[in-house]
Amino acid sequence: MRVAIGSDHAGLEWKEKVKEILTSFGYEITDFGTKSKDSVDYSDFGLKVAHAVADGDVDYGVNVCGTGNGMAMASNKVNGIRAGLALNAEMSHLTRLHNNANVLILAQRYTPEDELEEILKQFFNTKFEAGRHVQRIKKFMEEEG
Repeated sequence: MRVAIGSDHAGLEWKEKVKEILTSFGYEITDFGTKSKDSVDYSDFGLKVAHAVADGDVDYGVNVCGTGNGMAMASNKVNGIRAGLALNAEMSHLTRLHNNANVLILAQRYTPEDELEEILKQFFNTKFEAGRHVQRIKKFMEEEG
């Protein structure tokens, strides 16, 4: 599995932990940065991850910032992206099961470190349920034009 990952300065610590976890799963990681705690614009990194997913360069993406909101907003501006915020394992499971998310959004300020591995397991091991959810997703994906 190929996964792109990105963060701003407020998500850097969790990004590095996520990289370690995903590497332990045997996944190939493309890290778009940031690489330091110097203040940066989350959108610069979130958009790189989202484009890598949309362009098929990777299978999935993970974006991390302080609250997750900025990364979610930036990621979801890219055609073909369904970015879902997960503050816990259940949210992670449901964003794949019901929303077929292809980018996971994490919030360093609100996600306990000891839950990161389970959140990632749920995201990457949950299959899209399809069924009634296909029509729902189609409605908002049609807004892309």
